[in-house]
Amino acid sequence: MKSVEAAGLVKMDFLGIRNLSILGDAIAIVKRTKGLDINIENVALDDAKTFELLARGDTMGVFQLGGDGMTKYLTELKPTRIEDIMVMVALYRPGPIESIPEYIRRKHHPETVSYLDSRMEGILDQSYGVIVYQDDVMLIAIHLAGYSWLEADKLRKAMGKKIPEEMQKQKEKLLEGFVEHGLSKAKAVELWRLIEPFAAYGFNKAHAASYGMVAYQTAYMKANYPAEYMTAFMTAEFGDLDKIAAAVNECRRMGIAVLPPDINESYKNFTHVDDRTIRFGLVVIKGIGPEIVESLITERKARGPFMDLADMAGRISHRAFNKKSLEALIKAGALDLFGERRTLLENVDQILSYNKKALAAKEQHQVSLFDLSPDLSREKLKLHPAEGSASRSEKLSWEKELLGLFVTSHPWKEVAEKFQNHVVAIEDLASQKLESFVRVGGVLGDISVITTKKGDEMAFAQLNDGHAGIELIIFPKVYQEVRPFLEEGSVCLVSAKLSERAGEDRKLMVNSIIPVRDESVNEVVAMLGEGMWSAPPAVSDTAASSAPAKQTLTLSLRGRPEREFIAALREVLKKESGPVGVVLRIESADRWRVVETDYLVSPTEAILKELRGLLGEENIVLS
Repeated sequence: MKSVEAAGLVKMDFLGIRNLSILGDAIAIVKRTKGLDINIENVALDDAKTFELLARGDTMGVFQLGGDGMTKYLTELKPTRIEDIMVMVALYRPGPIESIPEYIRRKHHPETVSYLDSRMEGILDQSYGVIVYQDDVMLIAIHLAGYSWLEADKLRKAMGKKIPEEMQKQKEKLLEGFVEHGLSKAKAVELWRLIEPFAAYGFNKAHAASYGMVAYQTAYMKANYPAEYMTAFMTAEFGDLDKIAAAVNECRRMGIAVLPPDINESYKNFTHVDDRTIRFGLVVIKGIGPEIVESLITERKARGPFMDLADMAGRISHRAFNKKSLEALIKAGALDLFGERRTLLENVDQILSYNKKALAAKEQHQVSLFDLSPDLSREKLKLHPAEGSASRSEKLSWEKELLGLFVTSHPWKEVAEKFQNHVVAIEDLASQKLESFVRVGGVLGDISVITTKKGDEMAFAQLNDGHAGIELIIFPKVYQEVRPFLEEGSVCLVSAKLSERAGEDRKLMVNSIIPVRDESVNEVVAMLGEGMWSAPPAVSDTAASSAPAKQTLTLSLRGRPEREFIAALREVLKKESGPVGVVLRIESADRWRVVETDYLVSPTEAILKELRGLLGEENIVLS
């Protein structure tokens, strides 16, 4: 960049904004579904629905206005004009962001608007006296410090290029100019303090206006044509599973169902079915090539929707259609209208055989009796019954595998109600006190194991509960205990300490993990109800590496203990408190899991004798 400029050449930046494609696609969908021609450049800039959407903070998918911080400010600001959006786009940057609370205060309380000098009113009257743009700084330099336009442009360049040395020179020059042109030294310094944040990051007004207009246009389309806009948004972002998951949740919040793909309703990309329904596109399904999708859609357009399974199998003519692609269609739910998924899967070979014969007949230009009589065709493709139907968890697993995320439901939602009194929702962690102990539940994903400088293994993972996700940090000591349960896609409960470092999102430092399987849900709920899962101090990176290990009493249990046994065990553990923590090692479904309890005991000979009587000597380890 600097070499090109030093050589006297003009450097140009070309910025591709995906949101322009989203707008174009959304407009095309509205034209197709409602017959309306929308000229996005001429939409009303005072649309009530648009400003209501922004004031509510429904900004997911809106250009430049999404994210927790911006959304919070928008709900406080409650914008009412396009200039408000331009200001937020310009100020929500390092440095100028400090001015946002003051802008909000002055908008809601016009009587507080004031100017450091009366000459600034003509420059800042549209922003309630708050410096917002590079242009404001340039005009202040010209009118209050005697700068020429050329000198003001040098000031703009110093701000735009973020050159600290040049800004220091400009500071000295500005202060001298302010004093020479009528400001006191105190006011000159005060005015510099208002200008100084722009040394870090300042927008020019034209840039903010351009961004602000695109932000408004995306908000306008979402507010007035929500299903069409969200369809276009998901089509554009289908390669980013986190954004798609967030968009699916946003659609559900807005009352729009996002359904699995359908062989008759879905097109290539996400498909607007009606104002309350969006379908996954066929090309999103892993294992289905785009050429097969094009073939299906072309056939459907030419001869109408597929009437039944035999009709579909007899009309698919692409040679790349094989067992893998058929199974992918079935598992993703695209053929649900033709039969139950497990039944279809167990008849894949028969369906493909029928397809092969139909394709061969077409190539020989044969007109068979079955072409003349669809009923006979159906008899020809009679399916063998399957042993049982696909379970809910199997369907969700297939959706995750082939669509990249859970669509019809979420594994944690299937059990969340049973744990609602024991866990905090991930989206509510923002209101929890930092460094506090929390329990959360969800599905594990994106597990990454690394080796520390000391040679120990630790892990990072994502936990998602269907509404929000958070990163888990699992330090070496804890990792050794929970590694058997770290499986992507597994449902679990996590106890952890809530942590946050400057400039980063909140994270959870894991203490322990309990897997939640279909057969063990009630057992885990009962254990929580009995207070048998602790809230120990979270393990930190320093604690994991330097703190001495505490003595632990490990009790091994097999199967699901009876209530009477749990009650007797609790009575023993409550008899004599002390410094030793109690850990349960529970065997269930041929696997062991380790659970830290909130009991601290003194392992006297009397206590150990009672425990031996309950558990047997081989099931008690003091370490």
